[in-house]
Amino acid sequence: MSPTVFRVRQFRFFFFSREEARRHVHVLSPDGEAKFWIEPSVALAASHGLSPRELKTLQNIVERRQDEIRDHWDRHFGS
Repeated sequence: MSPTVFRVRQFRFFFFSREEARRHVHVLSPDGEAKFWIEPSVALAASHGLSPRELKTLQNIVERRQDEIRDHWDRHFGS
């Protein structure tokens, strides 16, 4: 199960249900994908197929919405 946290334009922000315990969010688009750590601070963990400009845009979205991502994480995985 991969619950969607939110969507922005063509980007889907989501979790994988059975993955590591450190908070993070995955992003999928028609062009590629990325993974961002949420803790201890927002940082790109990995990416494939996305331009530097897209990655910067995505990081800004994750930074702005990190509280929402944390709330979804806690509801999905338990705090």
